Amino acid sequence: MDSVNHEANKLKVTVRLCGIEEKFIINNIYPLYLHDLSEVWEHKINRYGVFENDDTRTLIEQNRVFDIWWEHPNVLFPYLIIVDDIPAGLAFVATPPFTPCPPYIDYYMNEFFLLRYYRGKGVGEEAVRQIIEKMPGQWEVQTNPTERNERAKRFWRRTLNTCTNGKYSEELGHHPEVGEMLVFRFSTSSNQG
Repeated sequence: MDSVNHEANKLKVTVRLCGIEEKFIINNIYPLYLHDLSEVWEHKINRYGVFENDDTRTLIEQNRVFDIWWEHPNVLFPYLIIVDDIPAGLAFVATPPFTPCPPYIDYYMNEFFLLRYYRGKGVGEEAVRQIIEKMPGQWEVQTNPTERNERAKRFWRRTLNTCTNGKYSEELGHHPEVGEMLVFRFSTSSNQG
């Protein structure tokens, strides 16, 4: 674990809101995220080569779905994770009414993705730390509970243990669209160190 933290210290990790003028970067990264998720959720591409359940024909059509993230500032937060000035991943944070969670949750980690090159180097943990420090309140993170998702489950347990000093809960819960999920909840404050 010390080697992970040591390596992250060498990398300059920055998390910043992605403006509409940079939306194309998220559009470029997102299919890689869906490709990774296909292994966990056992999703196949459609007949046009796009990771969608319907007849979406192009990535341009698919990307229009994400316009909502730029239509609700201060409610939906599309973050880019940048390492040494290169895009390394994304994090989408939602607030009510765009959360599947109970009403007492302030922030919901809707999507979190790190390109494979940056995994295991402390980048993801640093990105999560920066995000939750920017947004103090009640948080919820959900992930697939199956054995196919062991890496993500280990990541969230390790990261939340570090970022919250072990003050998080974990339980099985139900997402209205995808079914059973592993649910993590925690609280942060603006003076948390």
